Amino acid sequence: MSKYLNTVITGTGSYIPSKVVSNADFTSQIFFEKDNSPIDSPGEEITRKFRDITGIYERRYVEANQSNADIATIAAKRAIESSGIDPETIDQIIVAHNFGDVISDSIQTDILPSIASRVKNRLGIKSETCIPYDIVFGCPGWVQGVLQAHAYFKAGMAKRCLVIGSETLSRMVDRYDRDTMIFSDGAGATILEALEEDQPRGLLTHAVVSHTNEEVDYLYFGKSNSPGSDPNVRYIKMQGRKIYEYSLSNVPRAMKVALDASGIDISEVKKILIHQANEKMDEAIVQRFYRLFGIRTDVYQLMPMNIQKLGNSSVATVPTLYDMILRGEIDNHTIHSGDVLIFASVGAGMNINAFVYRQ
Repeated sequence: MSKYLNTVITGTGSYIPSKVVSNADFTSQIFFEKDNSPIDSPGEEITRKFRDITGIYERRYVEANQSNADIATIAAKRAIESSGIDPETIDQIIVAHNFGDVISDSIQTDILPSIASRVKNRLGIKSETCIPYDIVFGCPGWVQGVLQAHAYFKAGMAKRCLVIGSETLSRMVDRYDRDTMIFSDGAGATILEALEEDQPRGLLTHAVVSHTNEEVDYLYFGKSNSPGSDPNVRYIKMQGRKIYEYSLSNVPRAMKVALDASGIDISEVKKILIHQANEKMDEAIVQRFYRLFGIRTDVYQLMPMNIQKLGNSSVATVPTLYDMILRGEIDNHTIHSGDVLIFASVGAGMNINAFVYRQ
């Protein structure tokens, strides 16, 4: 009987910062529009509307003495421990991020050496054939890292990879921009292995989409909203309405392409692990995905969420969510052997990716 070369996640780990920042912490903050005009609404009204739209009521920030490489390493250690592997047998370390290391009270990025190289160093891995590298792909970075590992497995160039999504967005935000409230910090890591097995499982099919015409600047680096701010100092910015409309139009179609390619009926999908960008947006994406099949459903039975308490940590949201479910930390959601899952993400670029996975 012929064997299947399966790409399987054999270990997971995450790091959730201990510093909790609630919406109430923003009620006394002065916010400005992008044209530098003041937002005169009371702080309580601003944060209430924010929660109604995003679902977020608190988020997590790293401590002043922590770096992105630090939290990526913690998540990596937990994934390695979960898998039970010898870290010296890892062929590649792939770290997805957007801004590298950023020290406290600075917005200068540092990716020399790469975050993956720093993680390899801190893990104490001596193997010279363990190759560390970073990818910058916006919020879908961890999903893209998984797809890259899968490609290396299929090409016979690797058998075991550590894929991490890690970010400290709290150090890249403009505190005068109310979009500041959506972003957070965190790290998620996975061990992926190429396994020869009798039945197909793990990563089955995938889809990747990119639009870089007018969409390229939907997320961008821009000056502070505060009047008189230094125009040469830049922060993460977004065109929220355009991102919302783009995502609703394009993410469901990419998910459908991936599922159709698998030959699996939509009725078999048990969970959809989608990038924790915005609760209302994610709900609408999943609803539209099911409508492509002529189905209306209660998406919250299928779509576990942690954005309410953890905010949007970009590349870290999907692997963190997956790890938390496996550890029984997401209420009313479990994953069992044989379950069909869809992983999906959308972010700066604009980029979209998705894959179908049998647990």
